[in-house]
Amino acid sequence: MRLVLLGAPGSGKGTQAAFLKERYGCIHVSTGDIFRENLRNKTPLGLEAEGYMSKGALVPDEVVVKMVSARLREQDAEAGFLLDGFPRTVAQAEFLDAFLQERDWPLDAVVLFAIDEEKLVQRLVNRRTCRSCGKIYNLLRAEDGFDGKKCPACDGEIYQREDDSERVIRNRLKVFGDQTAPLIAWYEKKELLRRIDVSGTPEEAFEALEAVLG
Repeated sequence: MRLVLLGAPGSGKGTQAAFLKERYGCIHVSTGDIFRENLRNKTPLGLEAEGYMSKGALVPDEVVVKMVSARLREQDAEAGFLLDGFPRTVAQAEFLDAFLQERDWPLDAVVLFAIDEEKLVQRLVNRRTCRSCGKIYNLLRAEDGFDGKKCPACDGEIYQREDDSERVIRNRLKVFGDQTAPLIAWYEKKELLRRIDVSGTPEEAFEALEAVLG
């Protein structure tokens, strides 16, 4: 299975990718995770990306392409992959198209995660992350053992990422609308786009996802 998961920040792409990975065994390639790993390791690409991410702006295409293409060249990608956060621009989609054609790896689908913007803002401003293990929680959802201060999984410190502040979120959504939304039309022309409603629970969204994938 080879999928592109397309949707605004916080629309649940990572959560659904985890469900798909468990069900089908394909790798999850998240640009957000790749960037954060480079930030933690203070690599040149990580430092270059940091200035853009902290403002909620898109990282330049050439930086993103280097990171993602390196990951897709690893052997485990041959069995299938879920692209989460890539492509985000038509230029990136054109690169991906050429990259996959060279390897005879056609995409199965591009899934658009649809959700009301205000509901999405509320979801994101209530998102919290474990500083130690990176697990993500949400104050709007009751989870066993989560008190908003310590991570139930590793007892690590819980914090709100800078890019989950309302100011940055609204800027990220504007950036998504201005630069990423044109991908919808691009993939519609290729007859690859599938839409699902992700305004409900993650489990409901996964049911809708499996339905459109057949």
